[in-house]
Amino acid sequence: MIFLVLGLLLFLGTHSVRIFAEDWRSRQLARLGEGRWKVLYSLTSLAGFILLVWGYGMTRAAPDVWTPPEWTHYLALPLTAVSFVLIAAANVKGTHIKAAVGHPMVLGVKVWALAHLLANGRPGDIVLFGSLLVWAIFNYRAARKRDRLAGVTYPAGPPTRDAIALMGGLIGWAVFVMFLHRWLIGVSPLG
Repeated sequence: MIFLVLGLLLFLGTHSVRIFAEDWRSRQLARLGEGRWKVLYSLTSLAGFILLVWGYGMTRAAPDVWTPPEWTHYLALPLTAVSFVLIAAANVKGTHIKAAVGHPMVLGVKVWALAHLLANGRPGDIVLFGSLLVWAIFNYRAARKRDRLAGVTYPAGPPTRDAIALMGGLIGWAVFVMFLHRWLIGVSPLG
């Protein structure tokens, strides 16, 4: 569990700088320059991600803390579909989704983490998905507050952009659920 926790601290720590230390981040950007800051940020995030994946894998043999009811597995499927659409909308410029929620990537992580937290009951699941859910809640709140203070809005383009995000998200979700989840994670979400 120690490697999972260390990985989460590094990964979520780097991704939390804007939440808890915006002034420090600005000083570091000025001191290091954008390029060096991004390299350090990326390397620290990558190291954290590798540690959390490795650490999570080491927790897979632990017994369940709780046994989720079977219906939670069925709920997780549509929730993860929503998260894939939100993440796709974050990467398609000018969607109505982004105009409405502001930060669909973070909201997508929040929905994805909640779905996995509901459907899994091992200690590693609770630590990983619970941490990501708490981080996403704080990050989303902080990002929306920054937008309000700065007067940032996200203009929506034509509905075709939402259609692209919707189709891209659903196709990505279907491929992940049917093929990649078992290959990468070792478990099929379809049972």
